[in-house]
Amino acid sequence: MTQDRRDQALFRAASAPATVNTATHDTGLLLLRLVVGLTMAGHGTMKLFGWFGGPGLNATGKGFTLAGYPAGDAMAVIAGLSETLGGLGLAVGLLTPLAGAALTGVFINILDLRGLSAYFPPKGVELESLLFAGIVALTLTGPGRFAADHYLPVLRESRPRYSWLALLVGAVVGFIVVLIRD
Repeated sequence: MTQDRRDQALFRAASAPATVNTATHDTGLLLLRLVVGLTMAGHGTMKLFGWFGGPGLNATGKGFTLAGYPAGDAMAVIAGLSETLGGLGLAVGLLTPLAGAALTGVFINILDLRGLSAYFPPKGVELESLLFAGIVALTLTGPGRFAADHYLPVLRESRPRYSWLALLVGAVVGFIVVLIRD
């Protein structure tokens, strides 16, 4: 074998697509979905019901009003439901693009409120950034095989289109809510 053919064979072997262990890939997505989704659902129930030491709906509504949102009580319900239902949808892998859209809108508002002047504590947004990146990644990649969406053919066949559209809608709605804040 000539040197040129050896180089070509080596190059083809190096550039060949790596096979993905589907079970490992799907298990990793399941773990990420459960941690990120249940974290967000927990935050939502803190707002809605005061669970896990949260403030509850009345105090959350007052907080939204103080932050400049009109109709603070209604905004608290919207945020709490978006986090709870979006988080549960993400955790179960049910309607993942819709869950990603709901949580995208929430995180645009969280990051706007917190500000982007610092990344690390005490006033940083590193945790919010990490959760948001996980949400966007799961929305784009899909929930994997161990998810309810796996059994919905329309989502399996058109995932990229629905994923990008959902993130766009979530971002637009999130920015609209930011704009109505005083």
